[in-house]
Amino acid sequence: MSKANRMNIVVVGGGAAGATIARILSSKINASTTSLTLVTARPFALHLPAAIRLTTTAEGKLEDEVLIPYDQLLVNGNGTIKIGRVTSIDQNKESHSGGSVVLSTGERIRYDILVLAPGAEWDGPLAFPDDRAAVLDHIKSWRRKFENASGIILAGGGAVGCEYAGEIKDVFPRKKVTIVHSDSQLLNSAYPDKYRKRVEKDIISRGVNIVYNDHVDDFESIPATTRSQRPLDGDLVVPTFGSRPGTGFIKSLGSGVLNARGQIKIRPTFQLESYSNIYAIGDVVDWAEQKQAAKAPKHAQIAAANILAQLSGGAPKKTYTGQPELIIITNGKKQGISFMGFLWGITLGNWFSSSMKGKELMISMTRKAYGLSK
Repeated sequence: MSKANRMNIVVVGGGAAGATIARILSSKINASTTSLTLVTARPFALHLPAAIRLTTTAEGKLEDEVLIPYDQLLVNGNGTIKIGRVTSIDQNKESHSGGSVVLSTGERIRYDILVLAPGAEWDGPLAFPDDRAAVLDHIKSWRRKFENASGIILAGGGAVGCEYAGEIKDVFPRKKVTIVHSDSQLLNSAYPDKYRKRVEKDIISRGVNIVYNDHVDDFESIPATTRSQRPLDGDLVVPTFGSRPGTGFIKSLGSGVLNARGQIKIRPTFQLESYSNIYAIGDVVDWAEQKQAAKAPKHAQIAAANILAQLSGGAPKKTYTGQPELIIITNGKKQGISFMGFLWGITLGNWFSSSMKGKELMISMTRKAYGLSK
């Protein structure tokens, strides 16, 4: 088959979900009939579960392992990695036969099947730039901010805020750390109260203060206060609240594609409700589950199977029914509380949490998932 007549699969996003499905597809497709292109804004993947420690301390030079190259991602080199940021999608809305993704440079990449996995957008220390040099400067800048602060206020008591508290206390045990959280307990109601109380107890044991049922609106003014005018002890305010779906460019597909939270409306096959040749996986999908990298492999496996069926002229039949909620909240390297939503719900403490995540931050496992030996 000529190059012009090949079916083109384009995957947008090189994070956990996009990289996983690109790797699966690269091992399955026939290069003579199907091309695969992964479009990613950075020339490396950034392992977010390690980013909290990465931006807190230079210990261990984590940047050497956490910024993961794409060199070995595609099996047998079957496909292309394109570095660029997608700004819009030009889909053939009448025939649903394909279209093009448009990059910030104006370049267009044609697709017959499109996979959207752009991931999440963050604020504060987790808001990494695209360029490698800028990323390294960003990391160094936040390390200096944490080191120079006399007291640190974490605006958000979800997983990010809790884990920052533990990492800061590991490196700067005498610094004052305060979490301000909008709810009456840490994390959110996806997890049982008993588990949330265990996390609270674990965090407080490090000397962290927690302010509940309040917000931080001003991240610049010192002395800092909460929305209710409660004074806060600290000279560095860090946004540690949740992320937003990185779906701004997807609005170009039309008004019915995203929900009110900016998530992509999908069928259980991971196909968009509006377009059968476009799939979405990862943190951006409108599905009632917590947004975590651990969910990505199952998303990718099901979507990949359906894409392969579609390529062969069949109908996508694999459907997603969700996954049990699992979470490991580390409290520095040696402490942490984990929850597994199996059976009646299982809570595990320091040894499990440290062994599974706290010590090594799942870096080796993630690098292997990108095709690297270590």
